[in-house]
Amino acid sequence: FSLPKNFFRNKKSVRRIGITSYEVSNSQKNVELSDSTTLWKNMGKNLRNEFPILDQEVHEQPLIYFDNAATSQKPLAVLNKLEEYYKGYNSNVHRGVHSLSARATTEYEEARQKVASFVNASTWKEVVFTRNASEALNLVAYTWGMQNLKPGDEIVLSVLEHHSNLVPWQIVAQKTGAVLKHVGLTEDERIDMEHLRTLVGPRTKLVSLAHISNTLGCVLPVDEVSELAHSHGALLLLDACQSVPHMKIDVQSLGADFIVASGHKMCAPTGIGFLWGRYDLLETLDPWMGGGEMIQDVFLDHSTYADPPARFEAGTPAIGEAIGLGAACDFLTSLGMDNVHHYEQQIGDYLYQELAKVEGVRIFGPKPDAPGGRAALCSFHVDGIHATDLSMILDQKGIAIRSGHHCTQPLHHYLGVNASARASLYIYNSKDEVDAFISNLIEVIEFFKDIEGFE
Repeated sequence: FSLPKNFFRNKKSVRRIGITSYEVSNSQKNVELSDSTTLWKNMGKNLRNEFPILDQEVHEQPLIYFDNAATSQKPLAVLNKLEEYYKGYNSNVHRGVHSLSARATTEYEEARQKVASFVNASTWKEVVFTRNASEALNLVAYTWGMQNLKPGDEIVLSVLEHHSNLVPWQIVAQKTGAVLKHVGLTEDERIDMEHLRTLVGPRTKLVSLAHISNTLGCVLPVDEVSELAHSHGALLLLDACQSVPHMKIDVQSLGADFIVASGHKMCAPTGIGFLWGRYDLLETLDPWMGGGEMIQDVFLDHSTYADPPARFEAGTPAIGEAIGLGAACDFLTSLGMDNVHHYEQQIGDYLYQELAKVEGVRIFGPKPDAPGGRAALCSFHVDGIHATDLSMILDQKGIAIRSGHHCTQPLHHYLGVNASARASLYIYNSKDEVDAFISNLIEVIEFFKDIEGFE
């Protein structure tokens, strides 16, 4: 079929109202931002100029980027830091005494300290750099899991988990004889705590759950889960990919034993993530990759290993990417994570409320006023329209959303759908963009309804 010539909105219809340059620097204080009466209300517009990729047209339409749960865009502070590294002091770390290597090493290790401070780790030694959160989860699975799990031991997961928090444990369970258990959902599609209480018991060795679901947006009651797991002597691992970029995380009070996160979802480059683990646990874990950097002494027939975190970082690391992650932590810290969370709550609630008004739309996950609230994302299904078709036509209108199973195939089976569309917001999105998304979504739905044979 062909689209009518006047189908796409006029480029001028989405007005960039009140967008101003907003200077972000490391010297800014959280208190300065918190005292502003307009910062969180106008954060999306105020920050837009910090993200140059957003200043473009897609298919001759102003770009509206609503795919932030998949990856975030990068601010100038991060882009400039990457350029500074590659232009100014690109060199390998930990392996040289010359000036470039010394500076690269300093910047790299300072980035680790910035990540540690960002999540309030008790020491930088608890932060292990990885390629992404998937690698961090695999690190725990193949070190702690292979060392500690025995036949009959139990790992408690849930039906809403990202594949990265399912597949590694499936592999380890097959190798060790451990048993996987999966908690279901409540009627409003949150983790069913009553069901969880029936699953966690004396054979439970690990509870591994998403802090925030990347599909449902529901928020895990970590305090309750932590108390339950620890009362049975089990460890708690949190997939924090959708929480670390969006709210203040304090690992010293959170109640988890491990958390994993990806840099690219929090304004940092791709190819960098991290594992935070209690240092007393990290010390007990064997290496999972061998090579340079992770050793203390090497002989022909055996080796001794470095202390954490170096023990788990074999080979040349992603130096520039780690430095970029440090810059992203600086950027978000300068905004104040309480401000970030407050703003996202407001704009996320608005997205949910407006999307819920659209006829034929089913939004997955709890309402914003449910216990714990929900993240600033909405996965949804439109009656009679496949999510990929919806996403494709919206792209022609300059709007980027995600379609598919969002790496949560078991969850989609549980929900009774094969795919969903997902609109996910971040600090640079605005209410005006939500309005444009909703109006164009309605237009797309009407377009499909007009197609001959559409039901």
